[in-house]
Amino acid sequence: MGLGGNLREIPWDFSNIPAARGQSFRGLGLGRRNNSGPCRSFPRSFDEAIEAGKNTGQRNRDPRRRDDMRFMVIVKATQDSEAGKMPEQSLLEAMGKYNEELVKAGVLLAGEGLHPSSKGARVRFSGSTRTVIDGPFAETKELIAGFWLFQVKSLEEAVEWVKRCPNPMLVESEIEIRRVFDPEDFGAALTPELQAQEESLRQQVAKN
Repeated sequence: MGLGGNLREIPWDFSNIPAARGQSFRGLGLGRRNNSGPCRSFPRSFDEAIEAGKNTGQRNRDPRRRDDMRFMVIVKATQDSEAGKMPEQSLLEAMGKYNEELVKAGVLLAGEGLHPSSKGARVRFSGSTRTVIDGPFAETKELIAGFWLFQVKSLEEAVEWVKRCPNPMLVESEIEIRRVFDPEDFGAALTPELQAQEESLRQQVAKN
């Protein structure tokens, strides 16, 4: 298998997808979390930080508050992360403290670390054909090693929080900040029916 990935073309029959047959996305595991233990790539202290925020009476902001913005905070991969090199204890401890600060401030909505692309795949769409490309992938600088989901008042606030983050890698690294769309961003294209559908799906995801 080369660094560019291994291609497999699959003619796709959409009737095999549960959602296409009128079933709910809940059956597909949309948004489902693995509750068998701590987050797989963040240290245990990340999960403990969540509990610490609860125990101190601090609560995350309401995810539907209109005066807040959500941002995906993306940790870019490095050669070390793609090689599967794990962080040292000192970094895990520093990151745990940072995560706890995010929780107590009501900024953190979610956060996960990702395995190297060698354990993943891509699906390329072209008409009715789906081409599966197995990892690893060559363009390391374009890959993602992990993410947080922040809820803050502005891009500037998100930037300030990211500047306080310990370097997530053992080498020079980069974190990208991207705003998440809100329903009102879609304008008239998001009809009342589509809004109701989205809200229903959110409620189902929250139960998973």
